Amino acid sequence: MHQHFDRLRLVALNIDGVLLNDTFSPVIGNFITSRGGGYDAGTERRILSQPRRVAGGEMARAAGLDITGDEALELYFAERDRYVAEHPVRPNPGAADLIERVRGLGLQVVCYGGLSKPHFDTHLGPWAHLFDGPGYVCTDSFRPGIREIAEDVFSLGLDEVLFVDDVARVAETAKGLGVPFIGHPCSFQRTFMEELSVRHIVGSLDAIDEELIRTLDAEAAAGTVWPANVAL
Repeated sequence: MHQHFDRLRLVALNIDGVLLNDTFSPVIGNFITSRGGGYDAGTERRILSQPRRVAGGEMARAAGLDITGDEALELYFAERDRYVAEHPVRPNPGAADLIERVRGLGLQVVCYGGLSKPHFDTHLGPWAHLFDGPGYVCTDSFRPGIREIAEDVFSLGLDEVLFVDDVARVAETAKGLGVPFIGHPCSFQRTFMEELSVRHIVGSLDAIDEELIRTLDAEAAAGTVWPANVAL
């Protein structure tokens, strides 16, 4: 049943790190440190939520490898395959309930991420009918994809879409565009989000309840989704 919202029309949920467990940053860290490189907050910032060609090059440099970004990615994904054999990709606790909760409030839902759609089909395919529009948007060619998802895919205003992501680079873009945002951070990302003055940071998907969503809606309607004194 549709329930009134002043501004929000769509909730965009990142796939890896929000709906699915994070199987990327642990492998990235090991890829670099196992080759003698250092993996710290700055390194992570340069890699996560970047186009794959950029991320591959940054991983190669951080690991001290004289190879192309594409070659680094080939090595990385082979290592990730071995990692997920022991640590399977799975929905995060509360993921299905969150999607149902958003839909129950009358809002549209879409999933997005940097990998191609087969990744979504493999791990969230049984839930595909719960998503709107294309269901899944691959953002690799236009990271982080906030403007494109809102305006190009759904023909909505930037303040009509609530993004939920685990990476601060997405939060930074949301801040610059005045877009509603909830952080569900991994690794060093919480610190980065706090530096950006992200107002809403959660430790679990269950925390994204009706009250929080309506708070974001009220802030969007009032134009206060980001603190005025730290707006970019």
